[in-house]
Amino acid sequence: MKKYKNWIIAANLIAIIAYFSFTIIQKENILKNGKLILLELSPIDPRSLMQGDYMQLRYSIADSLDTQEAALRGYIVVKLNEKSIAKGVRVQQHTTPLNNNEFLINYTKSNINNLNIGAESFFFQEGHAQRYESAKFGGIKVDNKGNSLLIGLYNEDEKLIK
Repeated sequence: MKKYKNWIIAANLIAIIAYFSFTIIQKENILKNGKLILLELSPIDPRSLMQGDYMQLRYSIADSLDTQEAALRGYIVVKLNEKSIAKGVRVQQHTTPLNNNEFLINYTKSNINNLNIGAESFFFQEGHAQRYESAKFGGIKVDNKGNSLLIGLYNEDEKLIK
């Protein structure tokens, strides 16, 4: 068994590195080729003393859709206006049906009927809280499978807050 111990450790290490590399490549692809979608934010307590400065995000799109009968995992179907601001159309469990000008966003549902799209926290440098108080939209990039990545917060003029 001692002969195989080093090989098992090496194989596990290679598998872990391969998994993380694949995940990084996938996220970089979303950043490069994903569709920018702006989601309107709903007010929520933005600060955490234990974790430092961050803003907890809640999207009004989840409040505008009927999620009582939604599955635990599925897709929010959105339609964009000319400024790329999303309006919720429906919640569905599969990637189809999908009409022209509609986009998918993956979600998971918590036990209290909240829809999570995986971008519920935005961390920023300590002392920059005032900069983000005017945030009106969360900007996400979405690929054609509904995978999303939060890229920043936007003000009411749809400008990225830096």
